Amino acid sequence: MQVIRRKAPAARTIDQAGTLRVILAWIVALVVFFPVLYLVVTGLKSEVDALKLPPTVIPVPEALSGIPASFTATLDNFAAVMDRNFAPFFLHSLIVVSISVLLVMVFAVPAAYALSWRKGTHRQDVLFFFISTKFLPVVGVIVPIFVIARDLKMIDNMATLVIMYTAMNLPIAIWLLRSFFDEVPRDVLDACRVDGANIPQELFRVALPMITPGLVATAFICIIFGWNEFFIAVNLSATNAATVPMFMISFVTSEGLFWAKLAAAGTMAMLPVVLIGWGAQRQLVRGMSMGAVK
Repeated sequence: MQVIRRKAPAARTIDQAGTLRVILAWIVALVVFFPVLYLVVTGLKSEVDALKLPPTVIPVPEALSGIPASFTATLDNFAAVMDRNFAPFFLHSLIVVSISVLLVMVFAVPAAYALSWRKGTHRQDVLFFFISTKFLPVVGVIVPIFVIARDLKMIDNMATLVIMYTAMNLPIAIWLLRSFFDEVPRDVLDACRVDGANIPQELFRVALPMITPGLVATAFICIIFGWNEFFIAVNLSATNAATVPMFMISFVTSEGLFWAKLAAAGTMAMLPVVLIGWGAQRQLVRGMSMGAVK
């Protein structure tokens, strides 16, 4: 005799709730991703197609251009971006962001570790000082910064941007890394000290390997902030240190906006960050979720 097992009502309710959450997550992901997708699609259009209303969204070869809501895909905009000497701007951004993020991590790791495990009487005051440097908008201090850079003959110099980007990201990195170090079990470090480990050994051999996802997440956030920064770059550089965001404004002219070329430039500008995030996604997810579940 065959016994038919039926799911309990509570189990069916749980399955339905899980399915609903998955569907809702996909909807949110598609809504969030749509602007990026539309940017890439616009970069494949001609300037005429980019201005059409309602917009066309399906890129097809010229032979299939009769499909409704379609347009003839072209790579001319990307070629035009490269013809406008995009490579030096990209190289400047790559050098400035890479060095500044490296310096941020070098300074932030020991500072965050000290604030997390070597608690002093003024620990909260130090943390508040770090974060308070982000309260004032950069437009409020750009004039004295510009005067100092001018007097030091460091206008339009990549070293100036490295210093500024390091100072810009350092407080955020210290706060993030301090929270990650707080998640390291105290018993582990106490055992290291009992075994005779000194502070550098417990930091580099024990604590840092345990918060590797947090390091990756912090570095990635600093990369995003540095790669997208525009205001400091446009005021402290011109040609020798001009970055990718400065290159993109070259498509905003007195003749109007070249939407298709601007979209192509935006696609090429965001590509390195997207690739880094895609390659490190597992570490990023773990880093962002550290401390979320006890």
